Amino acid sequence: MPERRMRLTHPLRLLREPIPLEKKDLLRRRWNSLDARWRVEAQGYGQQATGCGATVGIQPRCDFDCTGCYLGEGANRVAPLRLEEIFRQLDRLRDHLGPKGNVQITDGEVTLLPREDLAAILRHARSIGLIPMLMTHGDTFRRRPDLLPFLVLEGRLTEVAIHVDSTQRGRRGHKGAANEAALMPLREEFAAMIRRVRSSTGRPLRAATTLTITRENLDAVPGIVDWCLRNRDAFGLISFQPVARVGRTREELESVGSDDLWERIARGLAPYGFRMNGRPPFLFGHPACTRLEALTVYQYGPGKPRVLQILRDGRPEDEEIVRQYFARGLGGVNFRDDSGFERACRILGIFLANPAWLMGPARRWFSSRIAALGTGIPGLLLDIIRRRVRMDGFTVTSHHFMSRDEIDTPKGRERLAACVFRVPIDGRMVAMCEVNAAGGRETVYARAEARNATAERVPVLQG
Repeated sequence: MPERRMRLTHPLRLLREPIPLEKKDLLRRRWNSLDARWRVEAQGYGQQATGCGATVGIQPRCDFDCTGCYLGEGANRVAPLRLEEIFRQLDRLRDHLGPKGNVQITDGEVTLLPREDLAAILRHARSIGLIPMLMTHGDTFRRRPDLLPFLVLEGRLTEVAIHVDSTQRGRRGHKGAANEAALMPLREEFAAMIRRVRSSTGRPLRAATTLTITRENLDAVPGIVDWCLRNRDAFGLISFQPVARVGRTREELESVGSDDLWERIARGLAPYGFRMNGRPPFLFGHPACTRLEALTVYQYGPGKPRVLQILRDGRPEDEEIVRQYFARGLGGVNFRDDSGFERACRILGIFLANPAWLMGPARRWFSSRIAALGTGIPGLLLDIIRRRVRMDGFTVTSHHFMSRDEIDTPKGRERLAACVFRVPIDGRMVAMCEVNAAGGRETVYARAEARNATAERVPVLQG
């Protein structure tokens, strides 16, 4: 198709099909795969998201020696997979996740790869319609300040997650940090780095921060949540991962339960108006695996930020608006990485398909929510235009991976069946807990070692 016609067809397609039919088909398959117990109004898996994926074996090495490490004994002696093998993994992930699928570029410290190879991996993911998030401890960016801008410009990277916590060992200038408070200057350094890279490249870069949580650093969670919310322009998502007994994790590390963790999270958000009322409002897969709060942060001028929960537990009006949203086929809409023009076309397409609902029930529900801020829709829009008000999205989530002894229990098998986070191994999409705790990662590594050994034994023929 000529380039001019392609340019015309693309916005027309967004107007006609703001949520791709392929995405809707994959959502329907995920929904049908779920146990009936988890098919509730606020279930995101199969209604809003097709899940998340990750790579394995692309760089099974790390220059840290963390106390909570999910890599196996084969780490640091197995060579990375070849690029064509990594591309095949990404192709399989695209089939599973669909357009704008979330894929984590991970397994060891991937920033230790040659930068051209890493950029090629990111470009391939983008070229087939995935949104790759680079998972890293971030120290390579500190040693090589040119690397992150290079990946943004040459690899088309738009998402990065930086893991910072006191279980890490080997970080320059912070070796063996005694507690999370000692790492606050490092978090400030990374926040400044994210802002600087955005400014220098002129490109968008969304950033998340992740932490391993143990009984020892649990009480530091409120302070970290507070810091992240105040620095939400740099880190719009914070993900907590209670330690699991897998890989090379030290035996002395004690994990924590969801209730204990979320009590601390709520404590960190409480000064900004957050209240937690029992069960989480969103589900993604099995309720024991992931917990999430999607928040809107409202700040008038230099005043104190206030958080609004998008869904409140036990509120019939919130449950009803979610039911209507999904019933109208709006699940799966995704604006990430859209240009301004694409976003406008997608919004217009949604409006044209649902004008009465958007101007009726949806508008009334939204008006009732922002009334708590002492404003209405016209006043809010005017304040935004005049730049008196700042409104941001802010997401807090926790991922509860299973230890080895949980996998083979009835509940463990139930959780594996509902897993939203999968890795391609031998053409099968394997649950991440199976990769971590049931030998999936070791299988990939063993095959890579055998392949390398065979390659070393092949005689070189002299001409």
